[in-house]
Amino acid sequence: MDDFRKKNQDLNEKDIVFSQTIKAGKRIYYLDVKRNRKEELYVAVTESKKVVTGENENGQVSFEKHKIFLYQDDFEKFADALQKVMDYVRQNQDPEILEKIKLHAEERAHYRRENETSDGLETEGDIKLDIDF
Repeated sequence: MDDFRKKNQDLNEKDIVFSQTIKAGKRIYYLDVKRNRKEELYVAVTESKKVVTGENENGQVSFEKHKIFLYQDDFEKFADALQKVMDYVRQNQDPEILEKIKLHAEERAHYRRENETSDGLETEGDIKLDIDF
């Protein structure tokens, strides 16, 4: 990584004053509270998705990232709209699909429990993955 990108990344990380991480399969969501130049706080939501191109040893791993920025003026409108959308999905989801979603979540949780080491990392065979952003 060149010096400019590293300095820029370090500056971005310094702006984060609070953060929560949501791990969801191949996706990770970051909810970061940041401070702008005027010292105002806002929320940066980042979706990071693992993308593998190629196969076997030749496969390359990269991460596709998407961001939205949510400012305090919009918190209430955003939260209300998000709640309405989630309620709609919960009330209108086909019961068969809902059952598949629950089963898939249970399978993922079972897989994680069986493949977690004492240090909390998941393993695949003899390979440990611990990726920090």
